[in-house]
Amino acid sequence: MFTARMPTGMSILTSVTAVAAGTLLLGCSASVGVGRSTPRVAADKVADTVATKLAAATGQPKPHVTCPEDLAGKVGTTMRCTLTGTDDRVLGVTVTVTSVDGDQVNFDFKADDRTGAADPR
Repeated sequence: MFTARMPTGMSILTSVTAVAAGTLLLGCSASVGVGRSTPRVAADKVADTVATKLAAATGQPKPHVTCPEDLAGKVGTTMRCTLTGTDDRVLGVTVTVTSVDGDQVNFDFKADDRTGAADPR
C-alpha cells in the first residue's frame, strides 16, 4: 500500500492497494474537490483519476477508463465504469463514495472481471 499526491488543479490524496492473482483485481481510493454546493465529480474526472491510480499501482500504461455519468457526492453512492487495458481486455470498475467533506468527495474503486453495468451490491 502506498499514498500518493497528484499534482493537479484539484487536491487528490490516495491510498492504493493492488492484488493480482490470475485476473486483475485492484482497489484504490481517491479524493476530489469539486467546488459546488451539491458535490458531484464529473464522469471524465472520475475516469481519469481511476486510470491514473491504476497505472501507478500496476506500473503499466494508463488504461482507458469510461464512466457513464457524474458521481454524486453522497456516501454509499456506487457507479460502474469500464476499463480497457492496453491488451484490449475489458474489466468493470466499481466506484463507491466513502465520505464527503464540504466540496471534497472521497471514493474507493475496485477493478474486477465483471464488465456489466449493474450495481454490484
